[in-house]
Amino acid sequence: MSLSQNNNVAGVFDSVIETEVIGKVGVIRLNRPAKRNAINSSMMSQVAHALKTFTLNAEIGAIVLCANGPSFSAGFDLKELAEQGITTAQEWGEVLKSDFDFVMQFWDCPKPTVAAIHGFCIGGGLELAVACDLTIADQATLMGEPEMRFGSSIAAMIVPWLVGAKFAKEMLLSANDRITAQRAYEVGLVNEVTSEMQHFSRALEIATQMASYSAVSVQMTKKAINRSYDISGMKQALLAAIDTATLIEANARPENTEFEHIRKTQGMHAALAWRNSVVNTTVNANVS
Repeated sequence: MSLSQNNNVAGVFDSVIETEVIGKVGVIRLNRPAKRNAINSSMMSQVAHALKTFTLNAEIGAIVLCANGPSFSAGFDLKELAEQGITTAQEWGEVLKSDFDFVMQFWDCPKPTVAAIHGFCIGGGLELAVACDLTIADQATLMGEPEMRFGSSIAAMIVPWLVGAKFAKEMLLSANDRITAQRAYEVGLVNEVTSEMQHFSRALEIATQMASYSAVSVQMTKKAINRSYDISGMKQALLAAIDTATLIEANARPENTEFEHIRKTQGMHAALAWRNSVVNTTVNANVS
C-alpha cells in the first residue's frame, strides 16, 4: 500500500522514493539506484513529507528507512550542489543547515526509526543512517565519511557522539569510506550486522516489535534518551559544527576549484580519479 493511498495524501510520489505500510510500520525507500541513491533536493523534500505523514498517522508505531538498488546512499548529490553555483558563506550556511535538518529529522522524530543499510553508505548517507535510532547493516556494507578527500565538510557531525573521539577522528580525518559493517558494529556505529541481504527483514522485525508496544511508553522513552544528549550539549555542538562547515565550504582551496573543473568537463569519475592521484602523490612524497 502506498503512503498516498493509506493516508489520503494529495499527489503521488515519483520514483525518487517509495513508501509502504507493513502492519504498523511505515517504510521509506530511497529510490535513485542509478545514482547510488545520492540525496538530491527532490529526495529531501519527499522523504521529509513521508516521515511527517507517518509521524502523524496514529496507526504507525515505527518507521524503517531503507533503499533500492546496490547501495543505501552515496551521500548528498555533489552534481546538483555544484550546479547551484553557491559561493557566499550565507548561501553555504543555508544549504548546510538544510542538510543538517534533513539528517536530524530522523533523530528528532517522536516515533522510533530504524535504518536498514547495504552496499555503500557514505557521507550524508551514513549520517542519515546513524541518525536513526537503530541501524541494521548487511554484512557487505561499506561505510565512511570521505569529505576530507574533497576538501569538503560534514553536515551533521553526529558520529563522535555515537562512537567517541578516537574512532570518530580515525574515520573522519582519514576520509576512510571502506569501513566494514563488522568494524562499525564493534565500535557501536551500527546495532547489528545481518547475513547477506537480510538487513531489511531484520529491521522490519525490530520495528514491528517496537510498534506493538505502548506508543506513549516508547515515544516518551525515546524523548528522554534524546533529552540526555541535549543536556550533554549535543545539539549545540552539532550546530556549532555547521558554522565550521560553512567556513570550510566558503573558503574553497585551489584543489577544490580544479576538482569542480574536471567534474564539469570530464565527469565525476574523472574528478575522483584526479583527486585520488593527488592524495596518493602527496602521501608518497611525505613517506619517501
